[in-house]
Amino acid sequence: MELRRPTLADKETVLDMMAEFEATQSAHDGGFWNAEAFVYEDWLETNMQKEMGINLPENRVPSIQFVLFDKSGHALGFLNLRLRLNEGLLNYAGHIGYSIRPSEQGKGYAKEALRQGLQVAKEKNIHRALVTCSMDNPASRAVILANGGQLEDVRNGTERYWIEVE
Repeated sequence: MELRRPTLADKETVLDMMAEFEATQSAHDGGFWNAEAFVYEDWLETNMQKEMGINLPENRVPSIQFVLFDKSGHALGFLNLRLRLNEGLLNYAGHIGYSIRPSEQGKGYAKEALRQGLQVAKEKNIHRALVTCSMDNPASRAVILANGGQLEDVRNGTERYWIEVE
């Protein structure tokens, strides 16, 4: 599996994955789009601007948008790496958000996506990554724990874990 920035060549598989998230009304943490006025090419441009810290909406930080792909190029999920924390991220969302498309959940992909996302965090000089999950999301908790997460506390139903990035 490969965690990488999506490209124009990935348009069909990424749009298919987004449609699956929308059709099932599944949370897509780590993948952000406006379904009503979505243009893939504009999304790619916005992702590039977010990574460079250009035209960020208020209360947003620079971030890198990734998609997890299998060997055949099939999109499996999203991962978003925030390059620094603001107050909202510190309390609720953390450095990394991720989600696996509904039809591919339960196959270990989230664990691998987070593992690869932590390696990118290390390359970006993030030595302690904050990763959060809802108290009622045991699957995400297991992914975080499998990647070395240490529970700090729970805030308004959000479990906050720190992972030492080696």
